[in-house]
Amino acid sequence: MPGTAVTGGRHPAKDRDGAPQATLIVQGDDAPGIVAAVASVLGAHGANIESLDQYSDNPQGGAFFQRTVFRLDGLRAALPALRADLDELARTRRLTCTLRDLSVPKRVAIFASKSDHCLLDLLWRHRQGQLPVRVAMVVSNHPDVAEEVRGFGIPFFHVPSMGADKSAAEAEHLRLLKGNVDFVVLARYMQILSADFIEQVGVPIINIHHSFLPAFIGAGPYAKAKERGVKLVGATAHYVTEDLDEGPIIEQDVVRVTHADTAADLTRRGADVERAVLSRAVLWHAEDRVVRNGNHTIVFA
Repeated sequence: MPGTAVTGGRHPAKDRDGAPQATLIVQGDDAPGIVAAVASVLGAHGANIESLDQYSDNPQGGAFFQRTVFRLDGLRAALPALRADLDELARTRRLTCTLRDLSVPKRVAIFASKSDHCLLDLLWRHRQGQLPVRVAMVVSNHPDVAEEVRGFGIPFFHVPSMGADKSAAEAEHLRLLKGNVDFVVLARYMQILSADFIEQVGVPIINIHHSFLPAFIGAGPYAKAKERGVKLVGATAHYVTEDLDEGPIIEQDVVRVTHADTAADLTRRGADVERAVLSRAVLWHAEDRVVRNGNHTIVFA
């Protein structure tokens, strides 16, 4: 159903000009005048549009997508009236509008296993102010990274997940996550999530994997890649769906390798790509740059 979703905080942070910043994501059936109509609503409320990106997959009756960043004095107080006008626009033009105060960071839970390169990279970038999120917790099926995580001042939860029956672990995961996060990141979390968990968690889940899939599935993918003499190694970040590793893709990258690279070299270079790809995917999701449309994405990067 067309409509508007609004999230915000109690005390919106202000930039140096004193105006809080917000994003507006618009999607729906393409038609003439959408950009002008959106700008008119924002302008009527005194918003200053800083950037506007749009995409149509077919101007003749296709799907339309737009990301607008604007600033507005007294944003929190203006939200109810702005939301009402966007609701009306959504109803009349068969659109969906999602409005968010960017001064309120999205809350993320990071899931990890023994491999810590993606996890620690995200935590370091967060500490450096490069990721506009609030890391609510780190959850792992192994205790190995507990002390390093706590060194960042982040709550750590060890939830063992042994054997074929994951129901107890997933029940604990849901208890920890419920009402506390806006999305989840699997930072090389080496457990398969059930369809029931994906449905119940109710927030987007981002995964990272090496781009050898499906050719080199299972353990030791880089050793298998070395045996096959690969010339490229890479990584893919995507949203998690019930279809394993087939969800909408957010970001991908590759690096060239040669016959002289050892399996250890491939592992190291692959880890570098995984870190970079995952951090970009998390950043873009946190900044509302990724719009899902079926099983693919529009990324306003």
